[in-house]
Amino acid sequence: MRIIKKFYVLLLVFYSLFSFKPLLAQGEVEDYKRANAVDTLFKDKVRNTPDSFHWVNENEFWYKNNATNGDKYFLVDAKLKSQRQAFDHTRLAGALSEVLEKEVKPTSIKISELNFIEDDQYLEFQNDSLKFRLNLSDYHLAVTGSVSKKEQEKRYWGDRRKEEKKEPVPSPNGRYKAFIKNFNLFLVDKNSGEEAQLSFDGSKGFYYSPNIIWSPDSKKILAYKVKPGQEHKIYFVESSPEDQLQPKLQSRDYLKPGDELDFNSPQLFHVSEKKHIPVPSDLFASQYNLFNYKWFDDSSAFTFEYNQRGHQVYRILKVNAETGKVQVIIDETSPTFFDYSGKRYRYDVEGKDEIIWASERDGYNHLYLYDDDTGKLKNQITSGDWPVRDVLEVDDEKRQIYFTASGLDKDQDPYLIHYFRIDFDGRNLTRFTSENGNHKVTFSPDYKYYVDQYSRVDLPPVSVLKQTGKKKPIMELQMADISALEKNNWKMPEVFTAKGRDGKTDIWGVIVRPTNFDPNKTYPIIEYIYAGPHSSFVPKEFHSQYSTLQPLAELGFIVVQIDGMGTSNRSKAFHDVCWQNLKDSGFPDRKLWIKAAAEKYPYMDDERVGIRGTSAGGQSAGAALVFNSDFYDVAVASCGCHDNRMDKIWWNEQWMGYPIGPHYAASSNIEHAEKLKGNLMLIVGEVDDNVDPTSTMQFADALIKAKKDFELVVLPGESHTSGGEFGERKRRDFFVEHLLNVKPPSWDKIYED
Repeated sequence: MRIIKKFYVLLLVFYSLFSFKPLLAQGEVEDYKRANAVDTLFKDKVRNTPDSFHWVNENEFWYKNNATNGDKYFLVDAKLKSQRQAFDHTRLAGALSEVLEKEVKPTSIKISELNFIEDDQYLEFQNDSLKFRLNLSDYHLAVTGSVSKKEQEKRYWGDRRKEEKKEPVPSPNGRYKAFIKNFNLFLVDKNSGEEAQLSFDGSKGFYYSPNIIWSPDSKKILAYKVKPGQEHKIYFVESSPEDQLQPKLQSRDYLKPGDELDFNSPQLFHVSEKKHIPVPSDLFASQYNLFNYKWFDDSSAFTFEYNQRGHQVYRILKVNAETGKVQVIIDETSPTFFDYSGKRYRYDVEGKDEIIWASERDGYNHLYLYDDDTGKLKNQITSGDWPVRDVLEVDDEKRQIYFTASGLDKDQDPYLIHYFRIDFDGRNLTRFTSENGNHKVTFSPDYKYYVDQYSRVDLPPVSVLKQTGKKKPIMELQMADISALEKNNWKMPEVFTAKGRDGKTDIWGVIVRPTNFDPNKTYPIIEYIYAGPHSSFVPKEFHSQYSTLQPLAELGFIVVQIDGMGTSNRSKAFHDVCWQNLKDSGFPDRKLWIKAAAEKYPYMDDERVGIRGTSAGGQSAGAALVFNSDFYDVAVASCGCHDNRMDKIWWNEQWMGYPIGPHYAASSNIEHAEKLKGNLMLIVGEVDDNVDPTSTMQFADALIKAKKDFELVVLPGESHTSGGEFGERKRRDFFVEHLLNVKPPSWDKIYED
């Protein structure tokens, strides 16, 4: 194949010399400027693509459409199958301009929360700051209130649970308050003022948590003791703070794989007898965590969930409220991992002793119905060689489940989302979507009607109204218009498949070409990689451009993205490839996929292959040159976790397991730095509190000790990032220099006004 490639390149050179048609340059100033302009060229160029639909009652909904002549708001009556503009846009724009004392154009009205009231005589809505009421007969507009802005609490992912302080917890009947004092559980009777100590075994090293949970009948208390694990902090020097000259030292709580965790011990108390009933911990002794404590409605028992350290055992446990005896209700086990962070699903059926539970035990993610009194499996609800992706709604009364799934259609991309309904007993599977696309459905309140919007990367969005029970749409709402895109020489991405390492499994990805694509040229290949096992990552919906793919393509590359084995949303076996083996990153499948694409398209040069990635993708990009330099030549790794022992505990132990064994070192770029071949650039933010930046610095240190050449870009003041504007410039230049063998042009020429 490589000989054929070289022959093909020589033919192109020969053709250019003797046809007097020079090969067009790549990596030149005009290519850089086009890469910079991609967003502007393609932004707002796709029309008739509503982004959301809002039901106001069982028959009517509204939506905003980005029409060619500006934004338009529509009101649709599903029962009458009619669609009309929701209001007179010119009159409302005039009314808004007068009230807001600034010009509002009829084509750019920005409002939300529309509600038609009093037989559609009035329209209530709001903008960013005010609430309005519009009389639709005379377009009198009244301000009815202001919009309170909720401040989003910024919470750092690594913050440890705070157990030390909390207000007393009142009983449901209002008679008592429970609280923690001197590390123990106390009770005060509000009628008598009498204070009683319920526990006597709390201490500084094994204290009672103030997260106290009363039984519904106010006769019992569930409390738990906490034996604190170790503290682990990471530190950064912020070199260039904006508010002072001198640098700042920062720190974060940051547990890493192998660190000792808190141990929680649930305890039971009978209030009237002031009796403490210890709960034996043998069924939840090796904890990653305990959570989701829930009392039964009749106060006869409580349940909680136990995630065993290593994530190979996951249990729902029930504690008898009289005896403290612990019973296993659901016992989920796996020889690899239980995907608690991505596929855990539990639903307690209202008024019934039943739990709906998700499991991959038969090889795919499916739903099961359990008796939560006996722990007996009643029946499997969904089944087949396809995964349930999400549960949308459970109808307790009708005993039906609305959910999404993928992979049911052999002639479609197995990642495309479709919508379904099924009965608790596994019967009457009803399908709401079937068109070859990735679907997004919005149901009416009674689920009689629904809006279905679907697309693919190579299919512009279609928005239709459907009725449950009817196979065909009852009304077309909008068909996307991409004519403005096409006028700008836009190129449709291509969905491409090839067989994976087993010779049987289809591996799916996309190919992105530059807007000035010429099949008579040869193009190096750049792969954008994210192989994090927690999901799949190749885009499935239509967009005018993909920011991680298209700008690089404009420099003179073919850019690809692939979901190899080890990623999620296929079979359990497909996913399990990542287990204790993150260095794999699906590379055996990725190489075969790229080779198959290059075989089909000779202008793709699989002898010049680059790769870029961030975070887990940064680890994979580094691994491309450490473990896969037989294929990859150039890599840019941003904020990579180059050794899974250096990164956060929850993500890495989920896939690499516990205890920490030799397999961690086996997947480490740092441990194997001497194997690196090719051209590597490392990018890291100096205050990255997602992936510890010392991971990148230790990789750099190991490379230096191994006498390897590489580039290191440290970004002052930046946290977890692909590189920002500066990093993007450096990344582009690095690929142009080492894959195109072209000296990058001066930044002054590229970025001049």
